[in-house]
Amino acid sequence: MKKNIPSFVLAVVFFILLFVIPKDHRNIKAIQIMGQNIRVNLATTDAAREQGLSGRENLKEDEGMLFVFDYPDKYSFWMKDMNFPIDMIWIGENKEIIYIKKNARPESFPESYGPTADSKYVLEIVSGLSSKNNLKEGDKVEFKY
Repeated sequence: MKKNIPSFVLAVVFFILLFVIPKDHRNIKAIQIMGQNIRVNLATTDAAREQGLSGRENLKEDEGMLFVFDYPDKYSFWMKDMNFPIDMIWIGENKEIIYIKKNARPESFPESYGPTADSKYVLEIVSGLSSKNNLKEGDKVEFKY
């Protein structure tokens, strides 16, 4: 019996590390959404969130930018210094889509967009991708580390 206790303890520790302790969101590499993986650049600091996709020339269909906030709130976004339209997807702390702004266009600046509910993440992807894949509020997303 004594020989099994260390194995059991190791199994419990492994389970806790894998499923109970939250993953560090600074290590997200992709988001699985719409049945595909979207490689993401992270915006986890105020400076990175302010810069966002501003100044970039384009975005591929399999890439996006994920804005990660420290706590859920009503975050709004605008299209300052953007060169192309995007879809913006607000995601709650439970990784469920709470709001989608489709086809946000650069010329809409200084108008801002945002949900009426709290979000913790915002994903920006190529304009039209959410419609093409029938993405809707309530859909779940999965982070890939």
